[in-house]
Amino acid sequence: MKETIVTIPINDLFAPKDGCPLCRMESMLEQQYCEFITGDAMMEPSVRIETNRRGFCHRHYSRMTLVGQKLPNALILETHLQEIQEKLLPKKAGKPDKKQMEALGEMLGSCYVCDRVEADMHHLLATVFAEWTKGNEFRALYREQPFICLNHYRFIMTAAAAKGGVPSKLLSDFHADTLALTSNYLDSLKKDVSHFVTMFDYRSKGKEWGTSVDAVPRSIEFLTKEKP
Repeated sequence: MKETIVTIPINDLFAPKDGCPLCRMESMLEQQYCEFITGDAMMEPSVRIETNRRGFCHRHYSRMTLVGQKLPNALILETHLQEIQEKLLPKKAGKPDKKQMEALGEMLGSCYVCDRVEADMHHLLATVFAEWTKGNEFRALYREQPFICLNHYRFIMTAAAAKGGVPSKLLSDFHADTLALTSNYLDSLKKDVSHFVTMFDYRSKGKEWGTSVDAVPRSIEFLTKEKP
């Protein structure tokens, strides 16, 4: 694939052929945003307004505390907690405010990093779709990936079928390539897990564990995007 300022990040993500390429994409973006929020953006008013309003999920709070210093994290929490105190909780007990409760639920279900990462993944996938559609060496590179995890199989196929995704005349071919990466790996995982189980039978004494030795953590990663 010809390298340009647009395709270089895609090359970097797909070239290693190590695990799910979309997991690498998501992890890269998460790292960048957590460093950005606890660094340069900490005192950026437009960003702080959004982080105060949306907050973060547990995953990204945890990641922010790992990549950022204690003071930036505390400052972000200070103004976010103030936002909740002033706008999302009643000043005195009484009949619950329906709009306030709805706003609280919306905030608890949102995450600034999740939203930004998802938007950027769609931007990067637009390049993936464009390069795959050309039918050049990137299509071969795509097919050579070890697997696409279950969550990202759903994510990429939903994006591929949406406006701006893969052209409709090629969508079946793209689905065939993507499904093969997910289903073939699922088949191998199932066999490895089954073999892992049989190794605890006394009749398997002396047999080789083979690739089943790490079948449990690999299955969890495939199902959840997370390494245990």
